[in-house]
Amino acid sequence: MGKARFGSLFIVLSLFAALLLPALGASAAGGAASDADTAAQLGLLLGDGDGVSAAYLGKTSTRLQAAIISLRLQGKLEEALSYTGTSSFTDANLVGKANKPVLAYLKNHPELGWSGTGGGLFDPSAIISSQQLYKVLLEVMGYPSGTDYTYAETETFAKSKGLQQIAGMASLTNAHIATALVEALGAPTAHGHSLFDMLKEAGVLPASATLPQGMQIGLGQNDKLGAYLTDKAGMTLYFFTKDAENVNSCQGDCLKSWPIYYADQLQVPASLNAADFTTLTREDGTKQTAYKGWPLYYFAKDAAPGDVLGEGVGGVWFTAKADYSVMLGTSSALGNYLTDDQGRTLYYFDKDTKGKSACEGTCLANWPAYNASGKSAPTGVSSADLGTITRTDGSKQSTYKGYPLYYFIQDKAHGDTKGQNVSNVWFVIDPAKFAGTTTPDTTPASQAKTYHVDIKEYSFGTGPLTVEAGSTIIFTNFDDMKHNAVAVDGSFATPLLAKGDTYTIKLDKPGTYDYFCEPHKAFMTGQIIVK
Repeated sequence: MGKARFGSLFIVLSLFAALLLPALGASAAGGAASDADTAAQLGLLLGDGDGVSAAYLGKTSTRLQAAIISLRLQGKLEEALSYTGTSSFTDANLVGKANKPVLAYLKNHPELGWSGTGGGLFDPSAIISSQQLYKVLLEVMGYPSGTDYTYAETETFAKSKGLQQIAGMASLTNAHIATALVEALGAPTAHGHSLFDMLKEAGVLPASATLPQGMQIGLGQNDKLGAYLTDKAGMTLYFFTKDAENVNSCQGDCLKSWPIYYADQLQVPASLNAADFTTLTREDGTKQTAYKGWPLYYFAKDAAPGDVLGEGVGGVWFTAKADYSVMLGTSSALGNYLTDDQGRTLYYFDKDTKGKSACEGTCLANWPAYNASGKSAPTGVSSADLGTITRTDGSKQSTYKGYPLYYFIQDKAHGDTKGQNVSNVWFVIDPAKFAGTTTPDTTPASQAKTYHVDIKEYSFGTGPLTVEAGSTIIFTNFDDMKHNAVAVDGSFATPLLAKGDTYTIKLDKPGTYDYFCEPHKAFMTGQIIVK
């Protein structure tokens, strides 16, 4: 194996969130089940002290966890936990008392494929990749590495057996583990039956266990677009921006080119929230599945899994994604405008200046600050234009072209734009036309600020950080794993930071600074824009 504010404002924001409704005619998709719940119910994933919680699913998985999973699937975990042999890996002291027998068991059973990382080490807390996990699953299914495929061919071979949901991931979370386990249940083993049947025969699963019945929602990968939603066959699913105004916007010939997607029951990757999938009833009585309030469609010109020919068509069709920082809505009166990932309208305040909010107190209660959780943007909206500021109370607020973004408290449903032109200072944002507010910036150019980059869960945060020239940026590592930040152009480099460590840099020259974490550069990157 290779290696809110406070007090009453918090209440106002909570009420605001509760008032935001799904698309008109939508109802909860009672048939949607998460891979995490399925894996937990079958006993394939046990979780920690709080069970298979959201916090547990967000944690990075390790080599030790992968080894325990392989033992559980082979019905050998209890034997390993009670093993009394003393010969073990030299770094066995890095695991808790309960897991020390497991490492000793693996050391003395090399036929299980856990021979360590060299030098007598196991490296139990090292991160694992999709390639490594798929190797574990394939070997459990009777396909040994080195015989049926080379290690380099692992993911290609896994795909031929129907294992592809987490392919290409350099670092796995427990959510990825859950999805891979559920995906593997229906895969064919080398013994002529499914892994699910094999586990039942071996007594790993109870005889009463049943396979998940829902249609699988998949996550496709594209070098340019990142991860996007697919159906069980890998065909791409799309959002239509005109559905923000009316979920029945696509009619007649439109539906011939963009057929609707509907499934009565869904099986959803553990990295997604099953509650985000709903069912809406269209005007003609047809049912359609929606995600985060957006109805889902196919594109007729997509001929094979992986095709994304519908992306950006007409400036109104975009791949359905879970990680949009902003999306687009289209109004017959206002044209295109920015929304959050659930189609809720975003506004700018004409009294703001770049990088600074003039909305406080009662203003902020009526116009809550928007803080994006996603990272991507639809084609035509530059990710470089999306940033974050730190408000006076320390909370974060997302920006577009440096200007703060807000909701309006009276917008209660998907597509509402009741905040447009309120008091002649609040407006929706057409990303193709927006160039900033009319309020002149009177802040002295020399007035620099301090910004924080919190390193959490193998990430530098969402979107670029926009700062003023001369600003101080403080990096703080909150992960157990060591990280650093190294500029691509060599302009700065922090040392490796252990958990709780900080390091401060100062950037005086305007420009765009791309940076990465050296130990995890394949997937852990960030960007600072200095104005």
